[in-house]
Amino acid sequence: MIPKRRFDFSDVYLYVITSPPPPRPGRFYLETVAEACAGGADAVQLRDKTLAARDLVHLCRELQSLCDKTGALFILNDRVDVALAADVDGVHVGQDDLPVRAVRSMVGHRKLIGCSTHSIAQALTAAGDGADYVSCGPVFATPTKPDYAPVGLDRVKEYKKLLRVPFVAIGGIDESNVDQVLLSGAERVAVVRAVSGADSIEGAARTFKEKISRFRDARRHASPGD
Repeated sequence: MIPKRRFDFSDVYLYVITSPPPPRPGRFYLETVAEACAGGADAVQLRDKTLAARDLVHLCRELQSLCDKTGALFILNDRVDVALAADVDGVHVGQDDLPVRAVRSMVGHRKLIGCSTHSIAQALTAAGDGADYVSCGPVFATPTKPDYAPVGLDRVKEYKKLLRVPFVAIGGIDESNVDQVLLSGAERVAVVRAVSGADSIEGAARTFKEKISRFRDARRHASPGD
């Protein structure tokens, strides 16, 4: 079995989040996560607010097992109780969910905690309260977060300059604009529809991973004066 990235978000670069489910969410999620991992996803997040807790626990255990086979992290959105019951790698909360400090007191230091943030003030607060990583977004307009105005590429630059914890850029990112996001300083990208909604989930994930890897290699080989 491939070693896990547990308790460490530093080598996560492609973060895939599931799209809203069709009528048969269980099978859909299993196929989505398996293909995303095959395409190189370093972390996968399940986002589903419709399943009953019992069904969600069962599904999370199956998805965790899939991720264990590739070494990818498996993160559950919002449901701290289910994350504990299913013993997944981590949990991701938003600004309207349980505070990071409360989540940390519940899960201890054996699980990763991520937090959605939209400003540097929120990001610094989340990091100070114990978040292992934060998200920065939505960078561009997205139907996934229709109530949030895009924060833009300048916000990505701000996060890069001021944050000491890892952050992922998220929101409206696809193949047409991911280069702009990476050029703005993001090292990690989170995508929803651009991978989970693609005709070939594995192929889309592989394309994103290759783009991110090329930018990382270019940065690594650039001289300090470049």
